[in-house]
Amino acid sequence: VQLVESGGGSVQAGGSLRLSCAASGSALSVNVMGWYRQTPGNERELVATHSRADGANYADSAKGRFTISKNKLQTTVYLQMNNLKSEDTGVYYCVYRDRSGQIWGQGTQVAVSS
Repeated sequence: VQLVESGGGSVQAGGSLRLSCAASGSALSVNVMGWYRQTPGNERELVATHSRADGANYADSAKGRFTISKNKLQTTVYLQMNNLKSEDTGVYYCVYRDRSGQIWGQGTQVAVSS
């Protein structure tokens, strides 16, 4: 499975960004896909994940502002981020997990200026 991320960038506080992550190769429709964020000196932390079985799961910081969704094939995950805050700044990593294991995307930078 390969992951291709897109959609990061720079935005002012209050703005919006949409991240995308497409899984190709031997991707299965029964999976968990989502996004984690990492800032310098810190571990990756959950932002949101989605599975067909359990639906969406959000970190408290993302609830009410971010929406995670997937395409019908369950192989592309989107993260719509609204009302962005400076604390949302970081590198966002896509994660794909199925019965074979877990892989990470290369990361995409999100920078929110106040």
